[in-house]
Amino acid sequence: MMNDFIYRFIPGAGDRTLLLLHGTGGNENDLLPLGRAIDPDASLLSPRGKVLENGAPRFFRRLAEGIFDEKDVVARAQELANFVSAAAKKHAFDEKTLVAIGYSNGANIASAMILLGLLKFRGAILSRPMVPLSHPPDTSLENCTVLICGGRFDPIARPEQVNALAELLRDRKAEVEVRMQESGHELTDADVEAARDWLAASAIA
Repeated sequence: MMNDFIYRFIPGAGDRTLLLLHGTGGNENDLLPLGRAIDPDASLLSPRGKVLENGAPRFFRRLAEGIFDEKDVVARAQELANFVSAAAKKHAFDEKTLVAIGYSNGANIASAMILLGLLKFRGAILSRPMVPLSHPPDTSLENCTVLICGGRFDPIARPEQVNALAELLRDRKAEVEVRMQESGHELTDADVEAARDWLAASAIA
């Protein structure tokens, strides 16, 4: 089932599919240029978050700034994983080629899906993420490769949050690289370059 997600799917010439997950207030078009910049040949799957916060789309509810409704995180992560599986069948791409590209709220729902073992991503690029679940299951992530891009001056996804997520993933055997940019919460050209270079050099290329 497609779960009534509004989304864009753009076929690419290559084998890889990028799952693009926007930040709060974004939509299914926001990260398409980022996806193309990171991998010009990939197919792009970009859903819009279904939760509205004062009219701004998100992928799950939060109780306050930085405080997540973790029950909703789990339910929405499952719903999104089901959507991706249905989209793979509809658009005839292999789920095993998926690389998640998430920014802020999108990075957090991608992290939740990874920690819950809902999708076997080949890799993930998480920009400005936080820890989405306080007590995630002890899922083996042995074959998962992750790049985390944080901002040294980010007042939302603070460096300690970024590093805590990296340790959670490493504890579950994921291969994690952290790059801290000289920036705040916004994405920069340095993030795009880091993501493109990492993907090209990684074992999932």
